[in-house]
This record gives sequence, C-alpha cells and structure tokens, in this order.
Amino acid sequence: MAKIISIHSFRGGTGKSNVTANLATAIARAGYRVGIVDTDIQSPGIHVPFGLDDTKVKYTLNDYLWGRCAIDAATYDVSSVFTTRQKTNWFGNNRSKIYLIPSSIKTGEISRILREGYDARLLNDGFRHLVQRLQLDYLFIDTHPGINEETLLSAIISDVLLVILRPDKQDYQGTAVTIDVARKLEVPKMLLIVNKALPSLNFEALKHQIQGTYNVPVAGILPVCEEMFHLGSSDIFCLRYPEHPWTKTVSAIAKHISESSKPVNQPFQLGRRCDR
Repeated sequence: MAKIISIHSFRGGTGKSNVTANLATAIARAGYRVGIVDTDIQSPGIHVPFGLDDTKVKYTLNDYLWGRCAIDAATYDVSSVFTTRQKTNWFGNNRSKIYLIPSSIKTGEISRILREGYDARLLNDGFRHLVQRLQLDYLFIDTHPGINEETLLSAIISDVLLVILRPDKQDYQGTAVTIDVARKLEVPKMLLIVNKALPSLNFEALKHQIQGTYNVPVAGILPVCEEMFHLGSSDIFCLRYPEHPWTKTVSAIAKHISESSKPVNQPFQLGRRCDR
C-alpha cells in the first residue's frame, strides 16, 4: 500500500514546494513510483521546478474537482527530469517514476475556487484512484499554508505529516498550532523540517531546541544557500547540485521516510464540502 506524505507549513514562504519537489525526486530516484498533488490551489507552483510548461497543460486538479475531466487527464509524467541528469549520480533507475497533478495558475480559476469551493470527497476519490491506477509507492500532497479544510483532509489520510518551518518566531507559533491540530487528528507520524537556516547557526543546538519545544523529531535542517536563489526554482536543486550539503540533507530525510515502517492506512472517510 502506498505511503501518503503530506507537506505542510503554517505560513507561506517556507520553501515548502521546493522541499516537496526535491524529496519526491530523491525517493523516486531510489526506484520508487511517486505521485505529487499540488493542493495549494490558491497559490500553485510546484510544477515550475519540474519544467512543466503551463501553456502545454490541458487539464489541472481544478478541472478534475469541477468534473471537467478524470484525474488521469490532469496527471503528467515528469520523470524526464532524470534523463536530463544522467551524467550525475542522481539519475533514477528503470522503475523511477514521478507523476505530477498541478493546479491551475489562471486567475479566473483560482478566483472560482476561492468563491465557490469544491467537494472534498473528490480529493479522496482522486487520491485513491491515483494510488491504484499508477501503482504508486508514495503519494506526496503539497498543501496550502495555514489551517483549512485541505489541511485537515491531508492530515487525516497521511501516514506521515512533514511540517516545514523557518527559525523564526512567527513560524514557531504557527507550527505549534499545526502540531496541536495534527495530534487531535491522530496523525500516525509527524516530522519537522527546518528550512532556510543560516549556516552560522549551531544546527545541533537548534535541532535539540525545536525537538524539545514540540516533542516532534526534526528530520533535518536545511541551510539557506546562494545557489538556491540563483536557481530560482527553475530546476530540481538535488539534480543540479548533487554534492551540495542541502542535497545531502534532503537525501537523509528521504532515506528516513523510505526506511520507516509503513503504518496501515485508514480508509478514506472525509467528505464534507470545502467551502470558502
């Protein structure tokens, strides 16, 4: 049974989508079949590092949620990211697959979601179908920041909830809210990822401080780096910089996720309408 991984942050600007893209790529590289769903419908963007040209995208998650198409029609095989990097040690093997379901970046469609909402049961059905139809080993859900219906849905069906935060007081407070909600929803496993940490910080001390505050394991601390700013989300960082410390930390997090025991998934049960 596929492992469902939700990536969440309480506030925007934490680098959530970039971390999601790189983690999914790192796990797929090991020979797994990975799906990614961009449920950050209000501010989508995870398609960018995969080089998925939005002008060539016919259907998106929005179309599926409004009954315009089947979820398969909004699914795009982006495994070609590996073939462009075969000269590095980061290319995948024959089974490595990454499938992406993007959300629309059209202003009108984003406005419609904000205005009308959608039936959350369709997300349940879509997730289930993707896992079975594509024979996925992992399904990554890139969520919208904050606490909303999508967050609750993703948390309830997840095997692992990854919460991303920066070493920032506002992020600390918001993360406390997220963790409290996740505990009430009885999420099987939670991990924290600290992103955009200054290299001058004592990472070991920071890790112990955050773990002690939230009583949740810190899977890794990712340093802020100049190369990330230069790349500007135009590629998968781990593929462009396979020997970078940032990449090595992502690889360690990915290994931690893939080697952890798989809890038995609970049946998909959410079905309330996600109105705005």
